[in-house]
Amino acid sequence: MATPKFEEIKQYILAQIESGEWAEDSRVPSENQLAELFNCSRMTARRGLTELTESGVLERSQGLGTFVAGLKTQSSMMAIRNIADEIKDRGHGYSVQQVELTQTHATGAIAIALGLEEGGNVYRSVLVHCEQGTPLQLEERFVNPKLVPDYLAQDFTKQTPHEYLSMVAPLTEAKHTIEAKLADNAQLALLNIDASEPCLQITRRTWSRQGVVSFARLVHPGSRFRLGGHLTFS
Repeated sequence: MATPKFEEIKQYILAQIESGEWAEDSRVPSENQLAELFNCSRMTARRGLTELTESGVLERSQGLGTFVAGLKTQSSMMAIRNIADEIKDRGHGYSVQQVELTQTHATGAIAIALGLEEGGNVYRSVLVHCEQGTPLQLEERFVNPKLVPDYLAQDFTKQTPHEYLSMVAPLTEAKHTIEAKLADNAQLALLNIDASEPCLQITRRTWSRQGVVSFARLVHPGSRFRLGGHLTFS
C-alpha cells in the first residue's frame, strides 16, 4: 500500500530536521512549494504542515510562513505518570474497571490525531480508574495498530495502558490540552457523578520514535481531582 502524500511530506520534513539540515527557526517550504515538489494538492501539503504544527515540530507565523520550532515549544509542563502509581503513592487503594477493548474505525479527528487513513482500523479502550473504590478518571484511548499490534490481547485490569505502552513503544514526546467540560450521559454513569458537576478533561497524544502511538481523553470529576506542578527557573 502506497504511503499517503501527506505522510511523505511529514517524513521529508522530519528527516531534514533530524539530519540538522534545517535548524531551529529555519523556514520550511510553503504549501505551494511542497505541493509542487510532491506532485500533490495544496490541501494535502497543508495537512502535512498542520499535523507537524499541532505536534509541536513546526510553528506558523501569520504572514511570515512556517518555521522549525525550538525545542522548548515541544516540552511539557506536566509529568506523565501512571495513574495507578499516583494513587498508590498517596497510600490509597487502586482499582480499575475495563469497560471496552475493541477494534473500530478511525473517524476524521482520530485519523488525523494518529496519522491514519480515515476509516482505517484503530484500537479503542475505555477504562475507569478508581481511588478507594471511587471513580477518579475515565480513560478513553485510541491506539495505532501498526505500532502496537498486540494491544487488544492485553488485560488492563492487570496493568494500565500507560504501563504497557511504555514497555512496547517507549514515549519520546507528548502533547496535551486541558479544558473544563460537562460530562455526557455515558460519562456521568461511568464516573457516578451528577450532571451539574464540572469535569477536567486532559486530551493527550503520545509519540514513540516510530510515530504517533495513542490519542487519549482523560476525564476527571472536578470534586475529586486537581492538577498541579512545580517549575524551577534558572
